[in-house]
Amino acid sequence: MTAVAIGRAVPDFTLPATGGAAFRLRAARGKALVLYFYPRDSTPGCTLEGQDFQRLLSAFRRAGALVCGVSRDSLAAHEKFCARYGFEFPLLVDAESEACKLFDVIHEKNMYGRKVLGLVRSTFLIDAAGKLRQEWRKVKVQGHAAEVLEAVKLL
Repeated sequence: MTAVAIGRAVPDFTLPATGGAAFRLRAARGKALVLYFYPRDSTPGCTLEGQDFQRLLSAFRRAGALVCGVSRDSLAAHEKFCARYGFEFPLLVDAESEACKLFDVIHEKNMYGRKVLGLVRSTFLIDAAGKLRQEWRKVKVQGHAAEVLEAVKLL
């Protein structure tokens, strides 16, 4: 499977989501969508990233954008993570790596001297028509959510 290219329509997918409903990409049409992929619930960097998106969530909403986090963690882990940090946006479960493959975010990483396949922190901005408009790969958390918000405002 080839990763989605900038300027191309993102194929529809459905993933389990926090809050009791499944997330379907097609249902997000009409609004911009920020999909941020993160390695693991409740780890320091992922927690800070989620908190930054939560802190700016009302500004994203005013700009007409939805925000969703995506990882391969379980729905139970996602629900606990949302409850603990008060995230008001859905976290999507990609247990089969369907969306991860679509956006090409699974890569070899060096973890404590061992090479493993892992999810690389990445964010994707999809416009209201369902086309990929911008991507950020190998994201550094600090200032990232604000940078994404500025890109949303330019759509």
